[in-house]
Amino acid sequence: MLNSMTGFGGVESKLKPAGKISVEIRSTNHKFLEIVLHVPEGFMSLEDKIKKEIEAKLKRGRVVCSVNINGAQSDEVFINKKLLKKYVSAVKNIQSEFSLKNGVSVDALIKLPGVLALEEKNIEKAVLWPQIKGLLLKALEDLTIMRRKEGRVLQTILIRYARGLKGEIESVRKRFKKAVSEKTAVLKSDEERSSFLKDSDITEEIERLFCHTSSLLQKLNKPGPVGKELDFIAQEMQREANTIGAKSCDTLISAKVVQMKSQIEKIREQVQNIE
Repeated sequence: MLNSMTGFGGVESKLKPAGKISVEIRSTNHKFLEIVLHVPEGFMSLEDKIKKEIEAKLKRGRVVCSVNINGAQSDEVFINKKLLKKYVSAVKNIQSEFSLKNGVSVDALIKLPGVLALEEKNIEKAVLWPQIKGLLLKALEDLTIMRRKEGRVLQTILIRYARGLKGEIESVRKRFKKAVSEKTAVLKSDEERSSFLKDSDITEEIERLFCHTSSLLQKLNKPGPVGKELDFIAQEMQREANTIGAKSCDTLISAKVVQMKSQIEKIREQVQNIE
């Protein structure tokens, strides 16, 4: 079953004994697995554990995981004296520059953002990790379900494109046989016919393109990450189609190649989304 590289998972829970904790994880397309973590200050030591859990579930994509922890507040009031001094200094500068006489009351100062706050109780990381892990696994499960659901849609689209392309390849194969017969019939010598076939024969390219398309269809039903393999196959399909177009001696084949290349380009675009 194919998996997309795009998805989202998020979960929130009460923090024991009090407070709140949330985990959000989202992924987008990427050539490899890239993990970006956002954890609260003081919890950097948990990053390796979080990465290992993600790596066990995902193989490709740019993954951004955010962990937010709001601990229980204590009864202790915290005064941000450093910030308060900056406020007072700024007020004095304003008074001096604009010749203002009225001062600023204490009541006004303590209402300024960040001056007063209730201190949060310290939370032991070792005690908190099992709860973070549980939420992380649930968020990863939601993310995986979304990636799998989108993967099924991509699989259906790619199968339709690939089957349509095989039909077009068959049309080119039949047309080429007819075009060769018509062209060689008007050539006067074996040398001319040999030269024509040497420059215009696309039999091998047609067969390789057909095989690549069949391989693509097989890979679409292969379990596990196949995005890189599909991308390589699609590149080879494009290369063969370009060669067929360059060697074509028939306007009908050339027109059909344009349609084939458009179909292959659609395949390549969708393949970029697969894990």
